[in-house]
Amino acid sequence: MERCYINGMGCISVQNTFEGDFLEHPIVYSDTNIIYAVKPNYKAFIPPAAIRRMSSGVKNSIVASALAIEQAQVNELDGIITGTGMGCIQDSEKFLEKMIDFNEEYLTPTSFIQSTHNTVSGQIALKLKCNAYNFTYVNTGGSFPSALLDGLMQIKDEGKNNILIGGIDEIADYTFKLYQTIGHIKKDNEESYHILESRSEGCVGGEGSTFFVLSNEKQDQTYAEVLDAHLVNKLKKEQLEGFINNFLQRNNMNISDVDAVVLGNNGDVNFDTYYDEAERLFKSNSDLLYYKHLFGEFMTAPSIAVWIASNVLKEGKAPSVLYKNNEKGSVSIKTVLIYNQYRGKDHSLTLLKNV
Repeated sequence: MERCYINGMGCISVQNTFEGDFLEHPIVYSDTNIIYAVKPNYKAFIPPAAIRRMSSGVKNSIVASALAIEQAQVNELDGIITGTGMGCIQDSEKFLEKMIDFNEEYLTPTSFIQSTHNTVSGQIALKLKCNAYNFTYVNTGGSFPSALLDGLMQIKDEGKNNILIGGIDEIADYTFKLYQTIGHIKKDNEESYHILESRSEGCVGGEGSTFFVLSNEKQDQTYAEVLDAHLVNKLKKEQLEGFINNFLQRNNMNISDVDAVVLGNNGDVNFDTYYDEAERLFKSNSDLLYYKHLFGEFMTAPSIAVWIASNVLKEGKAPSVLYKNNEKGSVSIKTVLIYNQYRGKDHSLTLLKNV
């Protein structure tokens, strides 16, 4: 069975993650409940005439995928696999608004055509002239873990050489207002959004596009090795310990072998109890790292966690901003476990190690 390495990464997020510095100067958002991605220089990657016709998710994904491919130094891909929870929701809103404004008449099809969930993988394939395996997973919080698991199987079981995988979600104003109305997003003008310290209903919403090149050969620029990934839709809190232990055991490891754990706490009082249980399991042996206080919550946020874990493994340590209260962490991190769940469902585990 082949081994699977992350040889290139590209990340467009609410932090300045596309210029090579690993959280050197992070922005801490404590006064807003919706965080928008920092825009890169699109003109360096996309023809100016095409930029205005693309939603932010598509533009960000083209840039992030290009950065990942450039880092990996690959000339040919054996597949493009993406995961998205909401797809190109901005174009969906545009089309619906025009239907209302024009009384369902004289509509141009552009926004409708570009609103499909597989638009991103299709646009990347067209740009690269890649006719290989192309698949998009749409499964709320399980979207990116499903894409990662597929990519892992393509490398390990199918003998593929280079697979591009990515997680994409974008903010659409009307949709997020609906989410706020039903309590998924925190209310406006709450006292503060220090989500690692205080909790209330809902989360701080974010967005991002993160891509990785998975390869079967280690290179000089390799970030980490992906050992395993697992996903389950429903899990009770009392089942979490067994879920984690079984996953580690099938990789000939136990809890004490994990140097760091990346957790997806988002400040939602209704669901962060899962992470409380994970903290209890690992706090005696492992560094506890957090990221959604910096990046916000969205359905494919686990892609950000993989980007963080890969950088941590390459650096051998984690920046203090990923710890609670800016604690000082371990000086040598060689294995990282990522645990995420989305609103109590779609529980995923990803295990990475240094190379």
